[in-house]
Amino acid sequence: MDNIKPWYLSRTIWASVIGVASAAAALFGIPVDGLDGSALTDSVLQAVTAISGIVAILGRLGARTRIG
Repeated sequence: MDNIKPWYLSRTIWASVIGVASAAAALFGIPVDGLDGSALTDSVLQAVTAISGIVAILGRLGARTRIG
């Protein structure tokens, strides 16, 4: 395990967050019976990846110094 990635690109982290969110939703009476956790995790991870790419591009466009 020599590869390093940001925490927000970790499938384990997102699966855990979704698991906690579904348990909390069920606790508050929100129906989560038909929820496919694996598909939801994949979708959330793809959205996070896309958003992080957009933030990186916007950060580079707004930078005040050159890349050397």
